[in-house]
Amino acid sequence: MAVLREEARRCVVWFGQPASEERAGLAKAGWIIRVADAGTQSGVGMRNNDTVVALADLRHGDSVSAQAMARLMADHPWLPWVALIAPDMPTHDPLIDRILEASIEYFTTPVDVDRLLESLARIGGDQPLVAEPSDIGVTGRSAAICTVVASIRKYAPVELPVLITGETGTGKEVAARALHGLSARADRPFAAINCGALPPNLVQSELFGHERGAFTGANARRIGHFETAAGGTVFLDEVGDLPLDAQTSVLRFLQEGTLERVGSSQLIKLDVRVLAATHVDLEKAVEQGRFREDLYYRLNVLRLRMPALREREDDVVTLAQRFLDAFREQHASRARSFSAAARRAMLDFAWPGNVRELLNRVQRAAVVAEDALISMDDLDLSDVLTKRSAHSSLGSTRVAAERDAVMACLRESRFNVSECARRLKVSRVTIYRLCKKHQLALDELR
Repeated sequence: MAVLREEARRCVVWFGQPASEERAGLAKAGWIIRVADAGTQSGVGMRNNDTVVALADLRHGDSVSAQAMARLMADHPWLPWVALIAPDMPTHDPLIDRILEASIEYFTTPVDVDRLLESLARIGGDQPLVAEPSDIGVTGRSAAICTVVASIRKYAPVELPVLITGETGTGKEVAARALHGLSARADRPFAAINCGALPPNLVQSELFGHERGAFTGANARRIGHFETAAGGTVFLDEVGDLPLDAQTSVLRFLQEGTLERVGSSQLIKLDVRVLAATHVDLEKAVEQGRFREDLYYRLNVLRLRMPALREREDDVVTLAQRFLDAFREQHASRARSFSAAARRAMLDFAWPGNVRELLNRVQRAAVVAEDALISMDDLDLSDVLTKRSAHSSLGSTRVAAERDAVMACLRESRFNVSECARRLKVSRVTIYRLCKKHQLALDELR
């Protein structure tokens, strides 16, 4: 006799009382709500194939119910928790702080149902927490990355070279591919060339090709990267590492639109847009004679600076979740999201390797994690943060500056959290998190 497999359901175990609009919004999105009592610990049980998210609703409770909630969360650490709190709730209180620490995210009244649904969907493995600001592959909603996206959209249709600058690992090739993808050349080839990885004696051949017999070992004609990208885009990554003779050839191509294969005197006319990227200071390289000044000005027609990850605080957790979601699509992993401590550690870390380092740490954590929530230890950030706080005064200076900035903005906005969030271009949740981080009690400051 065949056994019918029950269809998996998405369930929210709501410890408290959902408002009618909250209940209706979740139901419309396909979530089943099970109202439960933290004091009796009832309503947690579900079928094995269900997706379950627990919601700690502290908005109408007292200290007794909060204590019961804390015990319940401690007894069910395997459940992903979301907390709802009232705006005037003292988040610096040890009990409330413990509850928020155990939660993946928390919301304040009035609850933004759309954002709550986004969080639930992401926790359930359906989609990232924050929707992408664009469909061009550049992820984030911080002011810094929104400026980048705006520039990409402005530069993409223009047939001019773009020089992309930024530290290693900031996503310069991602930006180059976005420029190509939004241009009229999108259906033509995109050739990404790491200039620093080319053998010095073969740079000219790799870029522009060679004729048979041009040098020892050249047994047949070879088409270079520029020709393979005919009609499309060439991306010269780490262009500052090009030898001077290759710089001369690139300059001639930019000036005349022609190239010569090694071993040939025949000029080849070619239509290719050139994008270049570097993490070194090209101006200084020009001063030191390591980079041609005329080539620099030819490449630096339009300039796009990729911000370091430490300048994109609002994007760190979003990126981490996106990397985790992508990893889970290809590999089995218990991890679905990040613990509150892990999120705070990611926000506090300087990320010297930028987005590439974040990707590597998240992928490693997804492999070693034993629970649904990736911990600070899984990300290998515990020791790093300890050493950083012990040996660097920069961290404390940054924290102090951040606290002063938040405090000043709160005063200017008369402690209106929404207005403060708008002025700092962050979410209201981020303001509450920063207040909690810096022990700024809003109810006492007002």
